Parts: sequence; C-alpha cells; structure tokens
Amino acid sequence: MIKKQFLKSKPVCKATFTLPLEAAPEAKKVSLVGEFNDWDVTKAIPLKKQAKAGVFKALVELETGKAYEFRYLIDGETWENDWDADAYVATPFGEENSVVVALN
Repeated sequence: MIKKQFLKSKPVCKATFTLPLEAAPEAKKVSLVGEFNDWDVTKAIPLKKQAKAGVFKALVELETGKAYEFRYLIDGETWENDWDADAYVATPFGEENSVVVALN
C-alpha cells in the first residue's frame, strides 16, 4: 500500500511505501528501487521493519505530476511488486514493474 501526502508549500508528494508481511514473511532486508534512484541498487532506499506488524516501510519524497516505476528488492535477490500499486507496466524482461502516480 502506498499512502500519499501532498505538500501545499512545494510540489512534493510524501509517499509511504509498505511491503506487507505476507509478501516477504522471511525477509531480513527490503529495499526500494525504481526510477527515482535510476534503478541503481547501490542507491536503493532501505525499508525499516516495523516490529509489531512485521511490515517494512519507507517514506520517500517524490516530485508531483509524475509517475514512477519501482519494485521492492528482498534480501538483495528477490524482486517483488507492490500489491496495491497505482498501476503496473510490462518490462522488456517479461515481468511487470509497479507504478506510483504522484498526482494531487
């Protein structure tokens, strides 16, 4: 699930990305990789594990008026889409990427 908060003072969308426990029950580390960090795993945004619920979360500031493709990288080896993404886009690799739309 992606929760969005739009700032009135500047064109920024604060997006909270959440990977549910069911998507990666054994995960030790989850990162967010996408167009906002040039798909560079060395610039991946780490998600923090929420001890109580077991979910992983990260807050990312996105420029409004754009759509961004992304995926979660679990333990550095398994890719997972966001189950509640705004949309999905086919890739040349025969898979799909999740899409978050930062429109107010």
